Amino acid sequence: MTSTPNAHQMGRVLLCSANSNWCVNFLRSRFPSPYLSHPLSSFTLPLRRLHSLSIFHYSDTIIPSRLLGAEKLISDQRINCKLAEARKKNFKPLAMEGSKAGSVKELPLGIDVTTEEEYTLQSKLLKEFTSISSIDKAWIFKSDSGINSQALFSISQANLLANKRRKFILSGQISKESNASVNFQWAPFPVEMTGASIIVPSPSGAKLLVVRNSENESPSQIEIWGPSQLEKEFHVPQSIHGSIYTDGWFEGISWNHNETIIAYVAEEPSPTKPTFGNLGYKKGDGTDKDMNSWKGQGDWEEDWGETYAGKRQPALFVIDINSGEVRAVKGIEKSLSVGQVVWAPSVEGSHRYLVFVGWSPDKRKLGIKYCYNRSCALYSVRAPSFESEANTHDLKDGSTEDMPVVNLTQSISSAFFPRFSPDGKFLVFLSAKSSVDSGAHSSTNSLHKIEWPLDGKVSSSVKIVDVIPVVLSAEDGFFPGLYCSSFLSNPWLSDGRTMILSSAWGSRQVILSVNVLSAEVLRISPVDSDSSWNVLTLDGDNVVAVSSSPVDIPEVKYGYLVDKATKNAVWNWLNVSSPIFRSSEKVRSLLSTLQFSILKIPVKDVSDSRTKGAKKPFEAIFVSSKTKRNDGFDPLIVVLHGGPHSVSLSSFSKPLAFLSSIGYNLLIVNYRGSLGFGEEALQSLPGKVGSQDVNDVLTAIDHVIEAGHASPSKITVLGGSHGGFLTTHLIGQAPDKFAAAAVRNPVCNLALMVGTTDIPDWCYVETYGSEGKKIFTEAPSAEQLTFFHSKSPISHISKVKAPTIFLLGAQDLRVPVSNGLQYSRALKERGVDVKVILFPNDVHGIERPQSDFESFLNIGVWFKKYCK
Repeated sequence: MTSTPNAHQMGRVLLCSANSNWCVNFLRSRFPSPYLSHPLSSFTLPLRRLHSLSIFHYSDTIIPSRLLGAEKLISDQRINCKLAEARKKNFKPLAMEGSKAGSVKELPLGIDVTTEEEYTLQSKLLKEFTSISSIDKAWIFKSDSGINSQALFSISQANLLANKRRKFILSGQISKESNASVNFQWAPFPVEMTGASIIVPSPSGAKLLVVRNSENESPSQIEIWGPSQLEKEFHVPQSIHGSIYTDGWFEGISWNHNETIIAYVAEEPSPTKPTFGNLGYKKGDGTDKDMNSWKGQGDWEEDWGETYAGKRQPALFVIDINSGEVRAVKGIEKSLSVGQVVWAPSVEGSHRYLVFVGWSPDKRKLGIKYCYNRSCALYSVRAPSFESEANTHDLKDGSTEDMPVVNLTQSISSAFFPRFSPDGKFLVFLSAKSSVDSGAHSSTNSLHKIEWPLDGKVSSSVKIVDVIPVVLSAEDGFFPGLYCSSFLSNPWLSDGRTMILSSAWGSRQVILSVNVLSAEVLRISPVDSDSSWNVLTLDGDNVVAVSSSPVDIPEVKYGYLVDKATKNAVWNWLNVSSPIFRSSEKVRSLLSTLQFSILKIPVKDVSDSRTKGAKKPFEAIFVSSKTKRNDGFDPLIVVLHGGPHSVSLSSFSKPLAFLSSIGYNLLIVNYRGSLGFGEEALQSLPGKVGSQDVNDVLTAIDHVIEAGHASPSKITVLGGSHGGFLTTHLIGQAPDKFAAAAVRNPVCNLALMVGTTDIPDWCYVETYGSEGKKIFTEAPSAEQLTFFHSKSPISHISKVKAPTIFLLGAQDLRVPVSNGLQYSRALKERGVDVKVILFPNDVHGIERPQSDFESFLNIGVWFKKYCK
């Protein structure tokens, strides 16, 4: 509502906000939750205010006000015009109604009148992208009739107001009506799992485990749900163990065969700390709470670095879900960090055994997040027996004395993701021995198996059989090697020998079938698809997957084998109508105007490449508008992944789709050293960072310019971690090529980083190559520090011209914040435009919803300011 005030009145602005509450009554799906949620009702940003001035007013001026996200607010030009006119007439500013006279309202720090309009428009669009849900996990169980299947999807969505990810479950019935048709009947609404850290259904689907970890020293909560109600609830105090690991790496939650006992990994109990009082040190355990005493710190214990700060050693426990009794698994060395536990096949009349992954640090715990070069092995240990189990199996001795833990993989430096075949005859596992042996933080995987003894009694002399070796270099179109970040809990087809898994294949993620007996590897996702495919779960011999691309929101797919009894068997994929990935009409409309392709980029100078794989072309994903601008080219953002041994996949990324939708083409470069292209290409980079990878990126940029896809005057660059290392190298080594830059937790000075990071060995390996693993020390020499500096972006800082925005996580242990702050201050000292946003509670990934949102909003506004 607006009115025209007179010359002596201040114009009034009425802001209206509508909130609606709704309730839903419906029959809960297979696994109900006691919690129902309200939808995110609104997201607002501050309305525009006149910078450093109160509102000027005179009789012939009407300044309309709108709710944020409605019609466009007053243009900057009109405001500036009226202010100038007001100054000429010597009008005095009037205070806003309801405020103290003369009070001045400032714009938010770092925002001016020009950029505020971009903030308004871009924030609304980014919010629409951010609200798209993601599938975290999925499970399928056969119904009682054995005909249809019951599906359960664990879904998450960013909750910006709470700064957390909202978790919920959605169930559905699957009926395969014919060879060319499948029907998913979805529950009418999802059910929010408030406070749930993880959910894990039992193998039969009859029970559901819900874990709720507290954020303080309160007990961990374990719930067992049945088809219609909560059946059991247990609170495990800190004196038994700390939080249950749900991190996806140490995480291991495994139901036994008859679904009565669960093995899991949790933090070991809190160690006893010294107690002090008025008379000094108090003898005894000091467990009593005394107002006249306090707990000391005791000895510092190392953790596993980035994202594990303050986490205690992961240890192995089992719980009887009938009695709630929790027991620690005995016999495991104190120094061994455990994870990824699974139950070994049961043998009637014999003790039950567990198989787990163990990490034993050498001299110290180096950062393990994203680092597969940490030596690990598979171990077997006897599980504790409970009274109920002893009665069933006529076992009463639950001790593990004289039953040592057995190392099953002594002959190989890395073993993880253990999975038993359905018949229990062999144990399959993945290995990152190439990473451990070379020192590269990630590399090409290999797959192995162990024949499991029928009596369940194993020894350390078991034979390890290679199933899929490390692929050094593959011809075009052929299998480039295994690159798996996870396995399904049950990856087996009904033949008991074929595994289904997802793996990087160049710039795409594909779905593979692996016959562990014949070692045959087949690509079962469509060969002609440039999109990325990820397996979610299996429905018997059928596959439920997700397919997406940089310009296509994820879609659920259902795959089945046609003519599987013949040699002509092929996989057919059906589209599944799903409510999970709903998006606004505006998002769909913008994405429909975009296209993408995967480019092959020839290596510019192959003379410096020692191996065949290093001479092969690398790839880049190019995202562009389907129509050209009348005034030339859309500006280009060069996007660089971190690692450096990771890969940018041709899958949907909400932040990158947002940047594409505000008018930028994207060049997403998978320079040599990326995963998915064979081991030789990957190992060509260590020792050459700052040169080979920089040259690859410049070659890719020249490639699209020469192909007529980009203007050399409209190029920006964006990268995080090692991608930030590349970004800051590029703006120093090619200072005239980039109009602006954006970096997230960048590596700018290796000489500074090596003494503060959780992975100092990374600095040595990437700087010196394979020799770096041998010479790594916690006390670098002056000569080494000089060499680190020469390999760093900061050595080129005097040449930098590009305005640069820094997004930094204050809790980053991987690339501590001092790296980005030192570089940004040095740029500012030299007169380069710099903007720094520091997120006080974020780690290396800057993944908290509000931080991720503000990060990419500022990147979008920054690039619009300097490169339109």
